[in-house]
Amino acid sequence: MTTITGALRTRAGVIAATVLAAVLLLAVSGPFLAPYDPLENSAEILRPPGAAHWFGTDYLGRDVLSRVLAGAPTSVFTAFEAVGIGLVIGVVPGVTSVYLGRAYEWITLRIMDGLIALPFLIFAIAVAALLGNAVHQAMIAVGILLAPSFYRVTRAAALSHANAQYVTAARLFGASTWWVLRTHVWSKILPALVVATANATAGGLLIVSSLTFLGIGVVPPEPTWGGIVASGLGYLAQVPYGPVFPSLFIMATVGALNLLADAIRDTSGDHGRARALSRTGARRVRLT
Repeated sequence: MTTITGALRTRAGVIAATVLAAVLLLAVSGPFLAPYDPLENSAEILRPPGAAHWFGTDYLGRDVLSRVLAGAPTSVFTAFEAVGIGLVIGVVPGVTSVYLGRAYEWITLRIMDGLIALPFLIFAIAVAALLGNAVHQAMIAVGILLAPSFYRVTRAAALSHANAQYVTAARLFGASTWWVLRTHVWSKILPALVVATANATAGGLLIVSSLTFLGIGVVPPEPTWGGIVASGLGYLAQVPYGPVFPSLFIMATVGALNLLADAIRDTSGDHGRARALSRTGARRVRLT
């Protein structure tokens, strides 16, 4: 919590948190705020934005604003689901690989190398074909492919503290590996993990949008941001602005997540302490 609190004291953190709070509000209440039924067809086909339809209508006469609002929960929460799966699969072996012996370390490294080598789109299609073309099955595939990034981040952070004097002293006094991990190591790797999680959530949203753009994981006419972009691309000659509105929501969310990750990285860990010391030194120089 201290890591996030420090980031929220910066201008970038405040901007990112404001945008993300608005997106989460839409994800929770978007379907209830939709002015029209997002699945209802009408005779008002490919209408431009106006007072009745703020974002216009699509090729079936459906209100685009209603579909964007109704598609927010699927687009946002499925990205969180994929990141959660990636965290579980990647973080636990990433941390324990440093302390549970060479054999365990070699096995986990080879598994993660194999996951990195998997072609993403083919793997996602294969999982959807095997488990069924549903959003949760698709998120299993996305989470598995996000796991190596969490593994490498947590492993690198744990390695940097594995031979620290306080860790060596604790083990000499008989502390167990799990006690060392929980008491000393976890707090050290948490800032790097929070940054990786924010970046992975941004990447997860892009992946979810890409999959739904291709029709993987979602059965039409269920609205998703990627699906709305795909449906608008077929009618660019009539409504060239069709894909713009859902794309703006995707860009704003991804940009805010990356901005939050940068703010957390700049205010936490050794980098954050270095920045704080430099600011303190600069104030002392000005006072003298």
